[in-house]
Amino acid sequence: MYRDRTHAGEVLASLLTEWRGYDPLVLGVPRGGVIVASVVAASLEAHLDVIVSRKVGAPGNPEFAVAAVDPDGELFVDPESFVPVSPEYLERAAAAERLEISRRLRLWRGNRQEPLITGRIVIMVDDGIATGLTAMAALTYLRRKSPSRLVLAVPVAPADTVAKLERYADEVVCPLKPSLFFAVGEWYEDFTQVTDEEVIKALARHNE
Repeated sequence: MYRDRTHAGEVLASLLTEWRGYDPLVLGVPRGGVIVASVVAASLEAHLDVIVSRKVGAPGNPEFAVAAVDPDGELFVDPESFVPVSPEYLERAAAAERLEISRRLRLWRGNRQEPLITGRIVIMVDDGIATGLTAMAALTYLRRKSPSRLVLAVPVAPADTVAKLERYADEVVCPLKPSLFFAVGEWYEDFTQVTDEEVIKALARHNE
């Protein structure tokens, strides 16, 4: 159990100390992952930014992800999963998510440009992962940018999800890998929803 996202960030930071002094780029997954990432970035004396990918929900069941859209707008489908929807549906749904990604990036990043990724150590941080589909999309996007090393750091995720994510990153740091997993929030004493304002403030502190 973690007390809250700050505590989770402290635990992750203690496992990532080898990258201090190497100018790593820490990318938080909004909203909650940015709070965890801000603690990691402060500990590693690293630059902090966001990475946004969006799930594409099934028809009539938006919570059931059948695909994801990455920050470039590319549609990602898990090659190991059967997707019970048509390509036409996926493209229509992806178009809406592309607009939402652009809106959210403008909201959280403001006028700042995406930081340099190529040739850099990149650490992607979330507050927890369930199925991992949007994380796979984000990691695939980052891999296309050719970082020198790609690390995923997450406080908690199911063991089978971690095994899949290890194919998309050079390293996955995940202290809690429960075999019985229902929701990320069950592993936190305080899992209060994070606001847009909190995300903006966290990013501003690291970009002053």
